[in-house]
Amino acid sequence: MLSSLRIRNYVLIDSLEIDFPEGLIIITGETGAGKSILLGALSLVLGSKADSSMISDGADSCIVEAEFDLKDDIPIREILKENEMESDDNRLIVRRVVNASGRSRSFVNDFPVPVSFLSSISSKLLDIHSQHQTSLLSDGGFRLSILDFFAGDEELLAECKASYIKLKSLKKQLADVSDKLSAIASVKEYNEALLKQLEDAKLSDGEIEELETEQKRLANAEEIKGNLYQAEELLSPSDESEESGRLSVAAALKESARLLGKVGKIVPSASGLSGRLDSARLEIDDIVESVADMSSHIEVSPDRLDIVEERLSLLYELMKKHSCSTIAQLITARDSLSSSLFDSESLEKERDSLEKSIDSESSVLKEIASGLHEKRCGAAGQLALSIRDSIRSLELERSVFEVKVISGKEINSSGYDSVIFMFSSSGYDPVDVEKCASGGELSRIMLCLKSVLARYTNMPTMIFDEIDTGVSGSVADKMGSMICDMGKYMQVFAITHLPQVAAKGRAHYLVTKSFDKVDGKPVSSIKKLTGDERIMEVARMLSGSEITPEAIANAKTLLLSA
Repeated sequence: MLSSLRIRNYVLIDSLEIDFPEGLIIITGETGAGKSILLGALSLVLGSKADSSMISDGADSCIVEAEFDLKDDIPIREILKENEMESDDNRLIVRRVVNASGRSRSFVNDFPVPVSFLSSISSKLLDIHSQHQTSLLSDGGFRLSILDFFAGDEELLAECKASYIKLKSLKKQLADVSDKLSAIASVKEYNEALLKQLEDAKLSDGEIEELETEQKRLANAEEIKGNLYQAEELLSPSDESEESGRLSVAAALKESARLLGKVGKIVPSASGLSGRLDSARLEIDDIVESVADMSSHIEVSPDRLDIVEERLSLLYELMKKHSCSTIAQLITARDSLSSSLFDSESLEKERDSLEKSIDSESSVLKEIASGLHEKRCGAAGQLALSIRDSIRSLELERSVFEVKVISGKEINSSGYDSVIFMFSSSGYDPVDVEKCASGGELSRIMLCLKSVLARYTNMPTMIFDEIDTGVSGSVADKMGSMICDMGKYMQVFAITHLPQVAAKGRAHYLVTKSFDKVDGKPVSSIKKLTGDERIMEVARMLSGSEITPEAIANAKTLLLSA
């Protein structure tokens, strides 16, 4: 329940601090006194749009703070617990600050929160019913919610919403997978051709370097072979003989070593030179053997050169096509293509799995929606009777009220039903309530519906803003009694111009407007009436600006009989 309200610099309110009790609270005041300003302040603190026009003239900012006593209000306490905003004394303090630029800041138990958070909890704290809210009767969601509250199908409704959200998510996943498959399918043949080309190439990391080396050797084979032959001829002539004067380097070294060996018998140091020449001869023999072997392995093969150059050309072309600079990168591109084609297979399996899940969840949702439909149909007649009896008690004795549950084809988060309220004040041929009821009748119907909400919901506070518009006399008195009965289940604020309603309840607040003695600025204020103050206010409502003794007597009678 709303336990207190504090306002500073909001429109015509300079400063206001007021506490509220449980039960029925009456708020009255002359037209233009500022009753709507109080509602505006409450709406602001619960998330409505803010702008700089709300700030009093001459002020830099305005502040509205509402304190709620949560008591056994478990849903709100759970929300606060989830967001780590709990208080030790089970109180909820909501504050909204608006600055001169129109920007606002919001706080819950002194924790800064976005305005959206205030909006999300407002419906669980307070229901403001204005004199124009009869338009809700044309709102299909409102009509359905009334029946659901009465039917007590909250658990089924929650299951339906969860199933609908899950189904919607599955369909979104399926659409995403289908889009990916379509994208893959559009290039699948091309990618398969690319992959086949890469696989047929039998790529090997480092191959291109080996081929490039072989290509250079084959391209210069004749020159290499000629150079090797000449080197071999110089080291070991093919027509080697003393007569021709051509000796191999090895033979010359051998002969030189023999000669130095002779000298060494006389000159010892020459023996060392002879040994060195023998070593050089052996090295030359090895070199000549290596040159000969190398020459024998040099192949002059135009056919092999063509094969190597063709292979290099293929590899260069593949690297260019796939924007690669090495065979290793080309192998990575091949594996990526293979993976993407494999992904299409896994995506097809995922698509099939999602389709099965969608079919399964659709069946679950249909079953839940069918259960909701049965509960709603079972409760519709009882709700209609309850509303009809309430309406008839407000001097529409012949009225008829029906609740029709209509099954639709499409399922949403609340099932496949829609609800129509049928009404007739004459008792014959009821039609859609929004097409047949007068303003006064609509006010009475809405009050009866709100009365049902008071009994079947956990709404702690309800505010009626002149719901009695369009009615008077004994009907107004009976509407006041109905509102008073609602105060037994919850905290109820009744803003009214009717003395029959104002006389109900134990707490009565008066909103007045005065003018500042210094600058003449209008200022609204609110005070709780006691004793004679309340009698005089009810008398004013009975007789107008001139309060007569008769009005005072009538006011006392009304208050005593309330």
